[in-house]
Amino acid sequence: MVRLVPTYSETFVSTLDSRQVVKKLDRITRKVNYLDRPLPLSEEEVVFNGTLGKTCFRISKKINKADSFLPLIKGEVYPLSKGCLISLEYSFFLSTAFFLGFWGVISFGLTVVFLSVFQDWKMALLSVLAGLANYGFAFWHFRRKVRESQALFHEAMGLNTGKNASR
Repeated sequence: MVRLVPTYSETFVSTLDSRQVVKKLDRITRKVNYLDRPLPLSEEEVVFNGTLGKTCFRISKKINKADSFLPLIKGEVYPLSKGCLISLEYSFFLSTAFFLGFWGVISFGLTVVFLSVFQDWKMALLSVLAGLANYGFAFWHFRRKVRESQALFHEAMGLNTGKNASR
Protein backbone atom coordinates (compact mmCIF):
# COMPACT_ATOMS: atom_id res chain seq x y z
CA MET A 1 0.00 0.00 0.00
CA VAL A 2 1.40 3.38 -0.99
CA ARG A 3 1.18 6.07 1.68
CA LEU A 4 0.84 9.65 0.55
CA VAL A 5 1.68 10.97 4.02
CA PRO A 6 4.81 9.78 5.83
CA THR A 7 4.59 7.72 9.00
CA TYR A 8 7.08 5.84 11.12
CA SER A 9 6.46 3.15 13.71
CA GLU A 10 8.51 1.25 16.25
CA THR A 11 7.87 -1.35 18.91
CA PHE A 12 10.10 -2.22 21.83
CA VAL A 13 10.07 -4.03 25.15
CA SER A 14 10.58 -2.20 28.43
CA THR A 15 11.44 -3.74 31.79
CA LEU A 16 8.98 -1.32 33.43
CA ASP A 17 5.42 -2.56 33.80
CA SER A 18 2.67 -0.78 31.88
CA ARG A 19 1.47 1.26 34.90
CA GLN A 20 5.00 2.53 35.52
CA VAL A 21 5.35 3.62 31.89
CA VAL A 22 2.07 5.55 32.00
CA LYS A 23 3.01 7.12 35.37
CA LYS A 24 6.39 8.15 34.00
CA LEU A 25 4.73 9.71 30.96
CA ASP A 26 2.16 11.42 33.19
CA ARG A 27 4.93 13.19 35.13
CA ILE A 28 6.48 14.66 31.99
CA THR A 29 3.36 15.33 29.89
CA ARG A 30 1.22 18.46 30.05
CA LYS A 31 -2.42 17.83 29.30
CA VAL A 32 -3.41 20.30 26.60
CA ASN A 33 -6.90 21.73 26.75
CA TYR A 34 -7.00 25.18 25.27
CA LEU A 35 -10.25 26.06 27.08
CA ASP A 36 -8.77 25.48 30.56
CA ARG A 37 -5.98 27.19 32.42
CA PRO A 38 -2.61 25.45 32.12
CA LEU A 39 -1.67 23.13 34.96
CA PRO A 40 0.99 24.50 37.30
CA LEU A 41 3.79 22.11 36.32
CA SER A 42 7.41 23.11 36.39
CA GLU A 43 8.43 23.82 32.80
CA GLU A 44 11.66 21.81 33.24
CA GLU A 45 9.65 18.66 33.98
CA VAL A 46 7.34 18.95 30.97
CA VAL A 47 8.74 17.28 27.86
CA PHE A 48 5.55 16.40 25.96
CA ASN A 49 2.06 17.81 25.38
CA GLY A 50 -0.85 15.44 24.95
CA THR A 51 -3.34 13.07 26.48
CA LEU A 52 -2.85 9.82 28.34
CA GLY A 53 -5.16 6.87 28.84
CA LYS A 54 -4.66 3.69 30.84
CA THR A 55 -2.95 1.82 27.99
CA CYS A 56 -2.67 4.39 25.20
CA PHE A 57 -1.48 7.93 24.68
CA ARG A 58 -1.25 10.71 22.08
CA ILE A 59 1.66 13.04 22.71
CA SER A 60 3.98 15.42 20.88
CA LYS A 61 7.21 17.14 21.81
CA LYS A 62 6.77 20.37 23.76
CA ILE A 63 7.77 23.30 21.56
CA ASN A 64 8.13 27.05 22.01
CA LYS A 65 7.31 28.07 18.44
CA ALA A 66 5.12 26.67 15.68
CA ASP A 67 6.46 23.63 13.83
CA SER A 68 4.45 22.17 10.96
CA PHE A 69 6.50 18.99 10.75
CA LEU A 70 6.28 18.02 14.42
CA PRO A 71 5.15 14.39 14.65
CA LEU A 72 2.21 13.20 16.69
CA ILE A 73 3.19 10.12 18.69
CA LYS A 74 0.37 7.62 19.14
CA GLY A 75 1.35 4.90 21.55
CA GLU A 76 -0.04 1.78 23.15
CA VAL A 77 1.33 -0.10 26.13
CA TYR A 78 0.73 -3.85 26.37
CA PRO A 79 1.51 -5.64 29.64
CA LEU A 80 3.86 -8.63 29.55
CA SER A 81 4.85 -11.06 32.30
CA LYS A 82 8.11 -9.16 32.94
CA GLY A 83 7.66 -5.61 31.69
CA CYS A 84 5.62 -4.28 28.82
CA LEU A 85 5.54 -3.87 25.05
CA ILE A 86 5.41 -0.27 23.84
CA SER A 87 4.18 0.36 20.32
CA LEU A 88 4.63 3.85 18.84
CA GLU A 89 3.42 5.38 15.59
CA TYR A 90 4.74 8.76 14.49
CA SER A 91 2.57 10.68 12.03
CA PHE A 92 1.71 14.19 10.91
CA PHE A 93 -1.02 16.07 12.69
CA LEU A 94 -4.24 16.04 10.64
CA SER A 95 -3.88 19.70 9.60
CA THR A 96 -0.37 19.14 8.23
CA ALA A 97 -1.47 16.05 6.31
CA PHE A 98 -4.41 18.02 4.91
CA PHE A 99 -2.23 20.87 3.65
CA LEU A 100 0.33 18.49 2.17
CA GLY A 101 -2.47 16.76 0.26
CA PHE A 102 -4.03 20.10 -0.68
CA TRP A 103 -0.84 21.39 -2.29
CA GLY A 104 -0.32 18.02 -3.99
CA VAL A 105 -3.76 18.31 -5.60
CA ILE A 106 -3.11 21.94 -6.58
CA SER A 107 0.22 21.13 -8.24
CA PHE A 108 -1.35 18.16 -10.07
CA GLY A 109 -4.27 20.36 -11.19
CA LEU A 110 -1.90 23.03 -12.47
CA THR A 111 0.04 20.39 -14.37
CA VAL A 112 -3.15 19.18 -16.07
CA VAL A 113 -4.22 22.75 -16.90
CA PHE A 114 -0.82 23.67 -18.34
CA LEU A 115 -0.73 20.53 -20.47
CA SER A 116 -4.34 20.45 -21.69
CA VAL A 117 -5.33 24.10 -21.93
CA PHE A 118 -2.10 25.99 -22.61
CA GLN A 119 0.02 23.14 -24.04
CA ASP A 120 2.95 24.56 -22.11
CA TRP A 121 5.09 21.57 -21.09
CA LYS A 122 7.65 23.80 -19.34
CA MET A 123 5.11 25.20 -16.89
CA ALA A 124 3.61 21.72 -16.46
CA LEU A 125 7.05 20.35 -15.64
CA LEU A 126 7.61 23.22 -13.23
CA SER A 127 4.31 22.39 -11.49
CA VAL A 128 5.26 18.72 -11.17
CA LEU A 129 8.71 19.61 -9.84
CA ALA A 130 7.23 22.09 -7.33
CA GLY A 131 4.82 19.40 -6.08
CA LEU A 132 7.60 16.82 -5.79
CA ALA A 133 9.86 19.32 -4.04
CA ASN A 134 7.08 20.11 -1.56
CA TYR A 135 6.61 16.40 -0.78
CA GLY A 136 10.36 15.79 -0.59
CA PHE A 137 10.82 18.71 1.77
CA ALA A 138 7.95 17.48 3.98
CA PHE A 139 9.26 13.89 4.08
CA TRP A 140 12.81 15.00 4.87
CA HIS A 141 11.76 17.34 7.69
CA PHE A 142 9.33 14.76 9.07
CA ARG A 143 12.08 12.13 9.33
CA ARG A 144 14.36 14.65 11.06
CA LYS A 145 11.64 15.59 13.55
CA VAL A 146 10.82 11.90 14.17
CA ARG A 147 14.46 11.28 15.13
CA GLU A 148 14.32 14.20 17.59
CA SER A 149 11.04 13.04 19.17
CA GLN A 150 12.23 9.43 19.21
CA ALA A 151 15.43 10.36 21.04
CA LEU A 152 13.45 12.42 23.54
CA PHE A 153 10.99 9.57 24.19
CA HIS A 154 13.77 7.01 24.56
CA GLU A 155 15.61 9.28 26.99
CA ALA A 156 12.45 9.87 29.02
CA MET A 157 11.81 6.12 29.26
CA GLY A 158 15.46 5.37 30.09
CA LEU A 159 16.06 3.35 26.92
CA ASN A 160 19.33 4.94 25.77
CA THR A 161 22.16 2.62 26.75
CA GLY A 162 24.83 3.83 24.37
CA LYS A 163 25.75 6.71 22.12
CA ASN A 164 23.66 5.51 19.16
CA ALA A 165 21.22 3.26 20.98
CA SER A 166 18.12 4.68 19.30
CA ARG A 167 19.37 4.50 15.73
